[in-house]
Amino acid sequence: MKPSPTIAARATQRIAWRLLPFLWLLYLIAYLDRANVAFANLEMSRALNFSDSVFGLGAGIFFVGYVLLEIPGALLVEHWSARRWIARIMVTWGIVTALVGLVNTAAQFYSARFLLGAAEAGFFPGVIVYLKHWVRAEQRAKAIALITTATTVANVIGSPIAGPILKAHWLGLSGWRWIFILEGVPAVIFGVITLFYLPDRPHQARWLPPQERDWLTAELEQEKRSLAVSRTHTIWESLRRGEVLQLALIYFLGSNGVYGFTLWFPTILKRVSGFSTTTVTLLGALPFLAATLGILANGWHSDRTGERRWHTAGALFFAAAFLLLAMVFATQIWMQLACFVVYAAFVFAYQPVFWALPTAYLGATGAAASVAFINSVGALGGFAGPYVIGYLSTRTGTFTYGLGWLLFDLCAAGTLVLLLRRQHREGAPELSRRY
Repeated sequence: MKPSPTIAARATQRIAWRLLPFLWLLYLIAYLDRANVAFANLEMSRALNFSDSVFGLGAGIFFVGYVLLEIPGALLVEHWSARRWIARIMVTWGIVTALVGLVNTAAQFYSARFLLGAAEAGFFPGVIVYLKHWVRAEQRAKAIALITTATTVANVIGSPIAGPILKAHWLGLSGWRWIFILEGVPAVIFGVITLFYLPDRPHQARWLPPQERDWLTAELEQEKRSLAVSRTHTIWESLRRGEVLQLALIYFLGSNGVYGFTLWFPTILKRVSGFSTTTVTLLGALPFLAATLGILANGWHSDRTGERRWHTAGALFFAAAFLLLAMVFATQIWMQLACFVVYAAFVFAYQPVFWALPTAYLGATGAAASVAFINSVGALGGFAGPYVIGYLSTRTGTFTYGLGWLLFDLCAAGTLVLLLRRQHREGAPELSRRY
């Protein structure tokens, strides 16, 4: 006997209101602590006499540390406890974030950023895997889209907050140091809260009525069985598969476009415009407001139509087009800013739909390992994007060549997404149906 639509609707709504806002808040804190270096750099490099190359390497080296614990972290979420692992991650990275505010040399900056990446490793793939335990496949892109908006809202919030903090000089410490110290505290607090708030699996959720809990458990088990019938892969078999490697390369290239922009945009805007730090931090929120809308619109429309490939590739191609326009209007600050705003909307919008792909055709263990592997390779893109821009800026005295590097990456990523159809056509039923 099938459960009534009311049971399904109520269970889905209850889970959405209970879990998604909290996960969104955790990811907002994570991204705020990851990207705050972009705003701190408005004063930090000058105070410590860092070149663009030094800052680019320090900003990007976060992602090298991030790679180390990605796969083990995601597997622990799958087979042990999401609640405990995510709590551990948050407390650790909160402490390390505060320590970044105490650096004085390039070597200390590199070390602190590396440790911060290692501390945060496993968080995002852990969240993606965690959603598999609560959200059905057909609604997963929308759920990921909602959580992913935290990355842009973090910049919307962090940008105007950074302005007043940068002017502060408390206890003999400069404002840029306080950005790191103050923004590390929420991670520690919410890491402790996570231990008591997040249940690992639906059967542990006392706030779900038994009938709704049974329905959700049955639905997710049916999904798991269907995937097991269509594809059964071990961890290593999953990682060796061509689709997984191709998705990893796509995410690497896309991450160049995301993090190269995120970590350098405030500095680029300040140098090109000559605006004050306060003005830059206020205007710096605009691209991320647009990105929030782009993420939501693309994720919702993809779920509504059931199409994934073009929603991912199209966002990447449009981002490349507006980045090219931003380079063309390099001498017209307001036109360039407008192009950067639209660019941000598209470059962030590809992510939630992209993350609906790897979890759709692998079994539980294979999906966990694959998501972590893809995110790890993408994290190296987070290193390459900021570093290459900083290196080329130091060598040439302009950001034009660095932006050209991002343009190439986005076009290549979009092309690789379009090639996924040929590889997946004989794959999992769900992807074949949606393409």
